[in-house]
Amino acid sequence: MTATPRNYWPIQLLLGWLNLVLAAPTIYLYMGLPLVMRQHGWSGTEIGLFQLAGVPVMLKFVLATPIDRWKIGHTNYRNWGILLFFGHIAALLAVATQDIQSANYWSLFTLAMLASLFGTWADVPVNALAIQYLPESERMRAGALRSAVTGLSAIIGGGLMLVVQTRMGWAWPFWILSGCMLSGVLSMLLFVRIAANPAQPATSLAPRVGIKHWVNYFTIPKHCAWLPLLLLYFPFLGATWLYIKPLLLDHGFQPENVAWLAGVLGGLVAAGGSMAGGALAKHGGLRRALPICAVLGLVAVSALALAIANNAPPSVLIALVVLIAIAMGANASLVFGLMMYHTRADMNALDYGIQSSLFALMRALIPIGMGIILDHLGYVGMLTSIVIALALVLLFVMRYLRVSPLISPAARPIG
Repeated sequence: MTATPRNYWPIQLLLGWLNLVLAAPTIYLYMGLPLVMRQHGWSGTEIGLFQLAGVPVMLKFVLATPIDRWKIGHTNYRNWGILLFFGHIAALLAVATQDIQSANYWSLFTLAMLASLFGTWADVPVNALAIQYLPESERMRAGALRSAVTGLSAIIGGGLMLVVQTRMGWAWPFWILSGCMLSGVLSMLLFVRIAANPAQPATSLAPRVGIKHWVNYFTIPKHCAWLPLLLLYFPFLGATWLYIKPLLLDHGFQPENVAWLAGVLGGLVAAGGSMAGGALAKHGGLRRALPICAVLGLVAVSALALAIANNAPPSVLIALVVLIAIAMGANASLVFGLMMYHTRADMNALDYGIQSSLFALMRALIPIGMGIILDHLGYVGMLTSIVIALALVLLFVMRYLRVSPLISPAARPIG
């Protein structure tokens, strides 16, 4: 008898928790620590260079290769995940030994990069587990949950841990985050027992994954059709959200109000938008969800551009920040869900790593371009550029849905 979707909620929640405990330390390192560093007199250049410790996120396809090449036991992804979680815990505890007031910059940078390496690496088997154990009908829900916990982890890593650091000292956030990571190890041990039989069993003829399998991924027609959408569908909305905080500051909002609005409220609303986007895809099909969510993002950013151009009052800006957060969560949930469909049997880790690396690259490049436009044309010019880009993305989505046989109304790939 086929399990009903309700049977998969324990698996979905475990996967959501694993993604949460992985994302929160990363967000604290790269969104929370810059504030702490500035408070202790670190220069803007030092803070900017510190972001380079996050480079491993662009190399997930390299990190994923040994996971599919050298299998550790029958439950390969779980075992790799446990090993890498312990590595991440050790790295976080090592960062905790540093004293921000007297720490050597390069020592702190090296340890932060080590933590980033293990956190990025551990993300691969966690999401490979989702692909392996969830049927196709559950993958959009998994993408929605992952997008939702990203918003929640921003509240934890970008907000609560800063409060902990201020009140309890440098090391406490890392101790707390390490404890959460340890609970992730226990969740991994529980996962396979609860999940029981994988929807995609491993075969005894699994290939020894290598460089040729990186290249071969791009020769598969359905992947070639999907990759432009992966690269362009979300990053322009992501860039808009990145510049929301400075935009609000430059338009008269107090720093604490910006933190509550864009940090806490924005994270909660984005999480809700993620679940709404996943539900729309699951019940209405991706042929409806993709263009609807793309239009939502286009309308939200267009409205913000008009509001800034016309010096709209703060209440209007607050409403538009909420709308953009909803659009961001909904769009992200679709991308994360679709990534799970574009993998090959016995190469879930590698194929997820390839897609995630490309996604991270665009998430880095597009904000740089938008920042240059901001410096030359101001917020209206930057937002107008994003609106034009989102309109082109919408046109591409419509073309993709016309020519691609990969998505059925039931939100499953076919053919």
